[in-house]
Amino acid sequence: MMLRPSLALALALLAPVAATARPQLPADTARAAQTPEDIYGPLYRAVELARVFPDSKTFADMVPQGTPAAIMAAYRADAPKDRAALAAFVSRHFRKIGETAPNKLTMREHIRALWPILAKPPMAVVPGSSALQLPYAYVVAGGRYQEMYYWDSYFTMLGLKADGEKPLIESMLANFTALISKYGHIPNGTRSYYLSRSQPPFLALMMDLSDTHDPATDAARLAALKAEYAYWMTGAGCLDASGACEHVVRMPDGSLLNRYWDARDTPRDESYTEDVATSATAGRNPGQVNRDLRAGAESGWDYSSRWLADGKTLATIHTTDIVPVDLNSLLWNLETSIARRCTAVGDAACARDYTARAAKRLSAINRYLWSATDKRFVDWDRTSAKPTPSISAAMLYPLFVGLATQQQADTTATLTAAKLVAPGGLRTTTLSTGQQWDQPNGWAPLLWVGVAGLDRYGKTALAEDLARRWVRTVSTYCNRTGRMIEKYDVETGAAGGGGEYPVQDGFGWTNGVTQALLDRYPALDPERGDAHP
Repeated sequence: MMLRPSLALALALLAPVAATARPQLPADTARAAQTPEDIYGPLYRAVELARVFPDSKTFADMVPQGTPAAIMAAYRADAPKDRAALAAFVSRHFRKIGETAPNKLTMREHIRALWPILAKPPMAVVPGSSALQLPYAYVVAGGRYQEMYYWDSYFTMLGLKADGEKPLIESMLANFTALISKYGHIPNGTRSYYLSRSQPPFLALMMDLSDTHDPATDAARLAALKAEYAYWMTGAGCLDASGACEHVVRMPDGSLLNRYWDARDTPRDESYTEDVATSATAGRNPGQVNRDLRAGAESGWDYSSRWLADGKTLATIHTTDIVPVDLNSLLWNLETSIARRCTAVGDAACARDYTARAAKRLSAINRYLWSATDKRFVDWDRTSAKPTPSISAAMLYPLFVGLATQQQADTTATLTAAKLVAPGGLRTTTLSTGQQWDQPNGWAPLLWVGVAGLDRYGKTALAEDLARRWVRTVSTYCNRTGRMIEKYDVETGAAGGGGEYPVQDGFGWTNGVTQALLDRYPALDPERGDAHP
């Protein structure tokens, strides 16, 4: 039986909360927003450093049971001295959020049943909470993630579209355009402590999933894409002899490409203790270590050997020195998408401008992010002025967005088959480091990028083989445990490991990609009698 949200639920979720006035300076609004550490200062640091919760994100997301002023007055009066006293204080003044998922269903039923659990009504702001206001319904990833995340949402939307949940896609797009209007960009996630960075820019690809087209909506979405592009390119106006400012990097020939970056250089609120420990062992400026950790979080690959100077130790992270192929592929797609939308509304000057920008980026990608020697797409290290040695699933992004030549796609497919195809799906990298974005873990978003990119260039057998391996991994695990999880060990079929927290249930992007794959390859559907997963 197909389980899905009722019409009444869908309508309730779509009802907006009261609108807020649009600020004149979105970037100033983002910079001025206070994170939990800003608000609760000594209390926040004491709780995190005492490890009251095993997961640093737990306290960052808790909802206060009084005003910040009252809570801090109580903290000063109580003066809790140890971990137990801090835990008791927090339990009196804050509460947790979260839900559990259903089980004992077939995989497809399980995913359909998860949508009304993962879908949340409009988010109103509780004073002192880290949550950002969202005027429309949205979908969370699940587990510890009870807010809307940027790049996760694209892969979740793939499943929403497959399951006919179009109103949720539209409401999430409305939230993203509202966030850009208010803050000047889409934050990593809808928490105040995420406002200093974004995530891989998938908004244009999300908009391509929408069936809604009217002049007002199209105009608002085009304006949002231009604003997002401006955010990523702001650093072009402050480049100096260092060759980099904010997200922008000047390459040796003078061309401009982009990097991941964060406006803050303090420990992340959601991983406070972990960041303090990492910077303490790095032997270099803690602020730079923190910024590199934050930039790694902006990439979505937190963390991976891609960002590590020695390829294995987190303390050597130098994300801001890396010019990544995935980010620049997505920005090329953003430029071409803006040009296409400008053409559609008859703005020829805009179309010419962004077409030229895309052409310049493509030329720079081919010069610096393609290795003719190794015949693969690469990340570029500014410190060594050469490609990094990392072989990773990021090399499939140029195929995914369509900027690769057929010859480049051919050699990428050959290398993927040789190095990244695992028994249970697609390897993230070829190195085992203990970081979660390395071998043996496989992730739904990268699997989709790989399948869609390979299929786009005629590598249909390899694309379907990867899809088959992934569906078998996910369905076998779900049938055995009743769980859809965020990452898998694609060597053994077990739950993935590594990283800063236990593997999470839910899980938005796993659900979305799996449903979309089963739509693309119906013969792989384990609910079909003739399926051959």
